[in-house]
Amino acid sequence: MDTRRTIEAVWRMESARLTASLARLTRDLGFAEEVAQDVFVLALEQWPVDGIPANPAGWLYTTARYKAIDRIRRERSRDEKYALLAEDPLGSGVLPEPEPGTIGDDVLPLIFMTCHPVLPRESRVALTLRLLGGLSTDEIARAFLAPSPTIGQRISRAKRTLAEARVPFETPGADELPSRLSTVLEVIYLVFTEGYAATSGDSWVRRDLAEEAMRLGRVLAGHLPGEPEAHGLVALMELQASRFRARTGPSGEDVLLPDQDRSRWDRTLVAHGLAAFDRAVALRRPLGPYTVQAAIAACHSRARTFADTDWEAIVALYDALAQLAPSPVVLLNRAVAVLHADGPQAALDALAPVRADPRMARHHLLGAVLGDLLTRLGRHAEAAAELERAAELAPTRRERALLLERAAAAEAER
Repeated sequence: MDTRRTIEAVWRMESARLTASLARLTRDLGFAEEVAQDVFVLALEQWPVDGIPANPAGWLYTTARYKAIDRIRRERSRDEKYALLAEDPLGSGVLPEPEPGTIGDDVLPLIFMTCHPVLPRESRVALTLRLLGGLSTDEIARAFLAPSPTIGQRISRAKRTLAEARVPFETPGADELPSRLSTVLEVIYLVFTEGYAATSGDSWVRRDLAEEAMRLGRVLAGHLPGEPEAHGLVALMELQASRFRARTGPSGEDVLLPDQDRSRWDRTLVAHGLAAFDRAVALRRPLGPYTVQAAIAACHSRARTFADTDWEAIVALYDALAQLAPSPVVLLNRAVAVLHADGPQAALDALAPVRADPRMARHHLLGAVLGDLLTRLGRHAEAAAELERAAELAPTRRERALLLERAAAAEAER
């Protein structure tokens, strides 16, 4: 069992670099992943018997090259790829193994490939988790509560689409980087938010997904140190993830931000998140939406108590975010900040454009916020009705239970 855990840990650390190296040499992402998977299976078979190699990563890279050559020899139609692999500029007989502790130059183009805009959003997420996160199809399916065959087909179609569209294995040039980077950041944050606040199932959080997103964000920021939004996204994720321990109570119940025990916040993650935020700001470029959201999270992280929060600053930051990334959800969050800065009636007035937006008709958080504001204003019957409607729309069992509990409390105050 210890050997298997070691293999899985090594695989999680090396799979993206191994797949990326193979993809660079063969120009075929699907073929590269197949070879990498073959090597993983071989490690599962041999290491428990022969022992863990002294240099596990070196074993993977050496074995991958020989596996690739063997497969290509058996598939004569791939002569071009065989020629690419046969050209070993180092004369080493192995794939060039990244230096210990480095990320590897091949990973960055792999991130941009898996997040290419030619793919639908859900395919980008699945393919990124598979190739960069090292997650199995079953693990991705469990994370998003989708059938494993559906995820498998999604990944297969994505690789086929990339091949048919002849998407190059390369990092975008300076002229294309800003638009392409936003797509990559979006995918990583989608993975994180699904872990931070699950949109389905019974779990309030899925830490494995959130931690994988943070790891990918750090990889990206490490490769692009001059891009403030990459650092801003890392800061945002780390500051939000610092609250994980405080988000559930002793019995597993959900604990919202006003009631959280801030002594349980992970101060190491807070420090890392604030440092990443400082790196983004120090680049002296206009702040993007992820960095502005990180600034909001930093306001919460710096406050010793909920009452100490600088709500006026947060309202101003939401005003800036609404200009950068206009969305009814941003306005909804701004209204919550207005509540604490100016009171419930001002917050209710601020919600007028959100309530009129048809995109929010099926969004449970609007009803949850309305229920809270109406309760504070003493309009208990209206609050109970809003909370009950919100419960019907809630995506998880835990959120439904919490909203129904609040609706019952409002009803009792009528």
